[in-house]
Amino acid sequence: MLNAAAACFLEIKKYFSRNLANKRALILCGPGNNGGDGAALAQELLREGCTTEVILFGRVQDAKGDALANFEAAQREAKSSSLYFAECNTLSDWERMVGSQGSYDLIVDALFGTGLTRPLEGVFVSVIEHLRRIRSDRLTNSPLIVSVDIPSGLNADLPNTIGTAVQADVTVTFTAPKVANVLPPASDFNGELVVANIGSPPELVDAAESKLFVIEKGDACAWLSRTRYAHGSFKNTHGHALVIAGSRGYSGAAVLCGNAAMRSGAGLVTIATPASAQPLVAATAMPEVMTTPLAETDRGAVSDDAIDHVKRLVTKASVVAVGPGLSSEDERTRRFVYLIVKQRTTPMVIDADALNCLAPWPEHLQGSAEAPLILTPHPGEMLRLLGSENKAALGDRVAIASNFATKHNVILVLKGTRTLIAVPGRVFINPTGNPGLGTAGSGDTLTGVVAGFIAQAIATLKDKADVLEATIAALYIGGLAGDFAARKLGMRAMVACDIQEHLSAAICSLDPEGEQP
Repeated sequence: MLNAAAACFLEIKKYFSRNLANKRALILCGPGNNGGDGAALAQELLREGCTTEVILFGRVQDAKGDALANFEAAQREAKSSSLYFAECNTLSDWERMVGSQGSYDLIVDALFGTGLTRPLEGVFVSVIEHLRRIRSDRLTNSPLIVSVDIPSGLNADLPNTIGTAVQADVTVTFTAPKVANVLPPASDFNGELVVANIGSPPELVDAAESKLFVIEKGDACAWLSRTRYAHGSFKNTHGHALVIAGSRGYSGAAVLCGNAAMRSGAGLVTIATPASAQPLVAATAMPEVMTTPLAETDRGAVSDDAIDHVKRLVTKASVVAVGPGLSSEDERTRRFVYLIVKQRTTPMVIDADALNCLAPWPEHLQGSAEAPLILTPHPGEMLRLLGSENKAALGDRVAIASNFATKHNVILVLKGTRTLIAVPGRVFINPTGNPGLGTAGSGDTLTGVVAGFIAQAIATLKDKADVLEATIAALYIGGLAGDFAARKLGMRAMVACDIQEHLSAAICSLDPEGEQP
């Protein structure tokens, strides 16, 4: 508990540039261990010269264990120092205290931690409404609101809210993030999330055998380090990505995907596109990207007559990406997609119209270790893969992604706020990215980055290549590139091209040593 308080104190001190003297803090404590953390934090703040007030919602004598010890310590401190300590047992007590309060620089939410399973009620609802009013009052300087472990009012094990909850600016959680810390809409209440080590034994964490993980910066850094460009390497040692995309009137999707694969570091990229779209694709793609025409239907979409030509192209490719701008209206296009997926000999990234061509997903179409399938649907495409029109079917995104990946032995990248990467038995949450990525073409760009990273892994690492690790790195770095773009351009004005233009900055920020000649 003291370690938890110390971790919160360090984050608060960072925010105030290590100067807490003459600041004013209010700490709201529940009667349990979360409140005990808050009481211990109060003493840390007091020693830094911060005027500190503690309100305990309950009675000290009803507390137990370490929480009781910290409440009693705070009570003793209040008798001999400037620490203010009060018990609040009723709504009228709270209304009286609110009426006498001034303004604060810091408010700490230490009301409820990870054990809450039902909606807050009574005085706690009034407390949260008061905090909400303070945040929305444009005439005052809003205090920093810090939640201990999790914003009070959330069920730590659920991504959905269960009732009213504290909207924090910063949440300091301990040992490992909880579901509500990282999955929306609950995670929207966290503000900035800090995961603090408070001395929990690593063996205990490992023994939990979690099936849900958050992708970390170190995961992307490790992958970049293993696939660095080395002296003597050349285009073939960085992989060849074959992109099957586009149709008459939809050449832009093919260009975005192919260019992103090239920008991501693949040594070679070929866009295979219907013959009528090929001249425009060739004219607008990066000059480094090759193009080749495919047999097409009378609507300008790829035809199943292109199968033999594509099979020859695949023999020279490390990975195949199929789908952006492909069209799914013609039966011959759908047949083409089905056959190349069924007869694949390389890893295959399936996106957009290729997913629609296969929806609902055929039961017998399974991924394999030799030729993995990486599916990248957005929510609408996921519903079609499931054969459903009911949006409620995606209520539990983690369960849906996990079940689908397990059933079909695929890597499923379920896009959205906090994109998920699911494989049989495990689900990974990507923390990078922002709402600006919800723009036309960003999905096509992501497919290109994923394909480019897989191509590099296969060519560089050969039989040690891990397609899942490459996909995880691609999601993290692609989202980070979007974050770099948003910082420079703002989320509103950024477009898909800006994401690929910032891939270099994202990669260099993670592996500066490896990117220098």
